[in-house]
Amino acid sequence: MINKLIEKIQKTQAPIVVGLDPMMKYVPGQIQKAAFAEYGETLEGAAEAIWQYNKGIVDAIYDLVPAVKPQIAMYEQFGIPGLVAFKKTVDYCKEKGLVVIGDIKRGDIGSTSEAYAVGHLGKVQVGANAFYGFDEDFVTVNPYLGSDGVKPFIKVCKEEKKGIFVLVKTSNPSSGEFQDRVVDGKPLYEIVGEKVAEWGADCMGDSYSYVGAVVGATYPEQGKLLRKVMPKAFILVPGYGAQGGKGADLVHFFNEDGLGAIINSSRGIIAAFQQEKYAKYGEANYAEASRAAVLDMKEDIAGALAARA
Repeated sequence: MINKLIEKIQKTQAPIVVGLDPMMKYVPGQIQKAAFAEYGETLEGAAEAIWQYNKGIVDAIYDLVPAVKPQIAMYEQFGIPGLVAFKKTVDYCKEKGLVVIGDIKRGDIGSTSEAYAVGHLGKVQVGANAFYGFDEDFVTVNPYLGSDGVKPFIKVCKEEKKGIFVLVKTSNPSSGEFQDRVVDGKPLYEIVGEKVAEWGADCMGDSYSYVGAVVGATYPEQGKLLRKVMPKAFILVPGYGAQGGKGADLVHFFNEDGLGAIINSSRGIIAAFQQEKYAKYGEANYAEASRAAVLDMKEDIAGALAARA
């Protein structure tokens, strides 16, 4: 799957992943009204609204980007109907040819980690049959419990030719409380980066590993260091746009081949119509606003990479 992701990035010339992180405050009024008319102001109504909202965005951007990243918490908040909307979103994006990164941030040990890995990336055995559960192409993994929590995911990745992105240096302001702590002369995030490189060494695609890393756009200097520590790991970079990251901050996340990183933007794209820059589109044309935001992001990143060259 890492080979497919790279192929899609090269085809679209857009190292961009759109974060499908729906919240009701982002969903245009006309979509909410239609969903509530059918299902009432219920969990089912909310789930229908976010599904229709997602579908509109995907229809508008699927030809521009290689991947999407639905954040499962935004669906779980609506209970079982929300998880149904998550699964419908995953399936629809794959039908459109998009690579799907499930932003699930799971991390546990033993049979629990195995169950997470099977449920999101692999097949679960039911009698004589085996079924995919959520069936994402990649998922995000929290490494805090150590190798015991990560290796079950790697095992399924090898079986299914899928991938993971391990949290190394996250984009949130308080990430340094733990991740920047110095251990044996190195910040903890660097030690985690070294483990990512180790885990990925025997789990390779053609040129990059199935085991990638999450490094926030808001920490470009750390990104420069981690790019060297993990030369064969693809880096998923959150924090662009709404969290303050911009194209010029991102060049060091890429290798000299112009690959090695994929930049995420969530509300900067999916709620673009609520920004002053794209307000002219209005609620009715929210998906067109999202498309315009993708095109602007693509230009920003391309310009930054060209300036580096």
